[in-house]
Amino acid sequence: MTVVAAVASFAVVAGLLTITPGLDTALVLRSAVARGRRYAAATALGISTGALVWGAGAAAGVSALITASHLAYLVLRIAGAIYLAQLGIRMIWSSFRRRGAVVAPATPVPDSARLAWLKGLTTNLLNPKIGAFYVAVLPQFLPPHVSHLAMGVLLAVVHDAEGLLWFAALIAAASAFRRVLDRPAVHRWTDRITGTVLVGFAAKLATSPR
Repeated sequence: MTVVAAVASFAVVAGLLTITPGLDTALVLRSAVARGRRYAAATALGISTGALVWGAGAAAGVSALITASHLAYLVLRIAGAIYLAQLGIRMIWSSFRRRGAVVAPATPVPDSARLAWLKGLTTNLLNPKIGAFYVAVLPQFLPPHVSHLAMGVLLAVVHDAEGLLWFAALIAAASAFRRVLDRPAVHRWTDRITGTVLVGFAAKLATSPR
């Protein structure tokens, strides 16, 4: 398998994974609806940064070690579940506290983009399923006589590029319908739905086998 063929084949697999509705899509959509384009873009960049770290780690064997070590995987899995659960519960709780209140248009707070990036990064890094995906998939797309680390990083960059394009489309769609989506009731239900999704992912992550 040549490098070009490997990249093209991986792009198909990663692309299908990218457009499958999941945690990352829910977070970016919620950010776009609740905080606007800039905040959502920063969240998407944080998620992409985390995926790049996992890809490089898998190529270097770090994620393989986590997958091989039951204790390391268990610790990371529980930490990720706790983080997602508290994030989801906070969203649900705040949505009920806002019920009946007049919601003023959101104004960006200092460092909001940085905090959004950090939230996206943390969410992705605390999801061992991403590392497991790279460990399971990368070996199939590593041509012989090519640096595994360099090839792994290249494939992670391809995955990131696809993810950013997908997130850009989601953010553009949310911005186009911002007038409708900016209603207080929509904000509350977006938080409730996203929070429920996060809690569901947390429960699945905490109870799933290796």
